[in-house]
Amino acid sequence: MIEIGIFCVILLAAGYWATMFVMGRRDDVIHGKFVRAEEAGDFAPAAMPAPPFPKRPVKIVQPAIAEAKPVNSAALESLLAAIQQDLKSVA
Repeated sequence: MIEIGIFCVILLAAGYWATMFVMGRRDDVIHGKFVRAEEAGDFAPAAMPAPPFPKRPVKIVQPAIAEAKPVNSAALESLLAAIQQDLKSVA
């Protein structure tokens, strides 16, 4: 396994060297320099403006119900009957 790993690294390096040689970057192949010192000052990347941050969504607060309405016993009985009917139909 170690031999296969070493062979793959050597193959990758040879492929990189061949690619750089074909592209005409022979200085990079020979010396391993990617940016020359005299060329470093000539290039200045364009400043990109910062993207604007989205505004926070406004949360609408619902007013709290001050008084709870009393529950009608007839409504509770009809709800109980509906639940019992559903349980019977499932069983």
